[in-house]
Amino acid sequence: MRELKVDLANPIVIAESPFVNEPGVDRWGFYQFPVLDRLLDGRIAVTFHINADSALAYGKGTLEPNRSVSSDGGLTWERVTSEAPRAGLLLSNGEQLRVGMADLTPPTHPIEKYDLPPSRGRTIGSYGQQPYVCYRHGELPPELQGVPSARLAVGGTAWTPERARLDDPDLLRHSAEGVFPVTWWGDVHLTPDGSLVGVVYPCRIEGKDFGPWHCGCYRSDDLGRSWQLQGRILYRPGPTADRHDGFTEPASVVLPDGELLAILRTTDGFGDGPMYQTRSRDGGVQWDEPKILRANGVLPRLLRLNNGVLVMSTGRPGADLNFSADGRGEMWSDRFPLVPLLGPGNQDDSCGYTSLLALDANTFLVAYSWFQKPAGPGKTSKAVLVQRVRVTP
Repeated sequence: MRELKVDLANPIVIAESPFVNEPGVDRWGFYQFPVLDRLLDGRIAVTFHINADSALAYGKGTLEPNRSVSSDGGLTWERVTSEAPRAGLLLSNGEQLRVGMADLTPPTHPIEKYDLPPSRGRTIGSYGQQPYVCYRHGELPPELQGVPSARLAVGGTAWTPERARLDDPDLLRHSAEGVFPVTWWGDVHLTPDGSLVGVVYPCRIEGKDFGPWHCGCYRSDDLGRSWQLQGRILYRPGPTADRHDGFTEPASVVLPDGELLAILRTTDGFGDGPMYQTRSRDGGVQWDEPKILRANGVLPRLLRLNNGVLVMSTGRPGADLNFSADGRGEMWSDRFPLVPLLGPGNQDDSCGYTSLLALDANTFLVAYSWFQKPAGPGKTSKAVLVQRVRVTP
C-alpha cells in the first residue's frame, strides 16, 4: 500500500456536559452521537444527542442547545440551538433532499394508538432483552409506512416534510418499548444516471432469516418520492462465528467505477462483534459474502476524498480513523486513535459514534465524543470534540 502522510490538528472541544461522571449514574445518550453537516447558509454544524438513547426520544427536542456551528471551516465554534436548516443532497432537477437520517425520524406514539395488523413474529434484542414485535410493512397503517424525508424546492429556504413510498413486500417493521418507530437510516447517494441508491437499516423479513437484523439496498428513480428494493445483505454467520443481533448501521460509498462498498456493524448487547465489509457491482442487487474487516466497531463512517483516499471512522472502544490509499477499501491502514483508552469497558471512553465532513481534496473534519475529559481534581465529564485532519498521498 502506498504511503500516506496524515496530519491531525489539535482537537477542539465544542460542547461539554454540565454534569461530571459519577459511579452508578447512567447518562447514556447524553452529549454523544455527533453528526457533522453543512448548513444552507454555508456554515458547518455539529449536532449531538442530549437525551436518552431510546425509541421514546425519537423526534423530541432538548432542553439545552445541542449544536455548535463554525463559520471559519472548523477553526472556531459557537454553541447554539439547532434552528438553522441543514443542506441536503442536490438532485438533478436542482431540488435538495434529506433522507436516511436519524433526525428525520418522526416522534413515536404508543402502540395503542394504532389499529395494527396481526404480528408476523417476535424476537428479543440483546440490549436489555428488549422485545421487538414485527409486522408486515405493507399491512401497517399509512403513518407507519414509507420513508421519512424532506425536500427543499429550488430557491427555497424551508424544508417540506415528506413520506416517500417504500416498495418492499417482504419487509417487516417492529414496535419496541411500547411505541412504534418509523426508521429508515443509512447513506444515500446520487448516481451518475440521476437515480438515488441507499444502503439502510433496520430490516427484517419472514422465513428462515427472521430474527437477525439485515441491511437493505434501495433505489429511487423519481428523485426520492418512492424507493424500490434492490437487494439484501443478510446476516448468515458461519457455525463458528459469534452470534449477534445481525447487521446494523451500514456505511456505504459509491466508487468511481460504480461499485458499491458497504461496511456493517455487529457489536451489540452480547459484546464486541466484528465489522464486516461487502461489495456490489450491479447497483446493490447482488452482494459479495461479507468478510470481517476488523474485530470491533460501531456506526462506521466512510468518506472518499477528491485526492482518491478513502477514510473510515468508527469506535468502541474509543474512536479512531483508518485510511485506504487505494481508494477502494481493498487495503486499510492501521488505526489512528482519537481518544486515549483508559477504561476496561468498550463504552468507557467514547460512545464510538463519529462523523466525517470533507473540507477540500485533502482535508476533512471528524467529530466524536470523549467521556473522560478532565473536569477538576479527580473528576471527568463527557464532551464532544472536532478534529481537523489532512491526508495526502
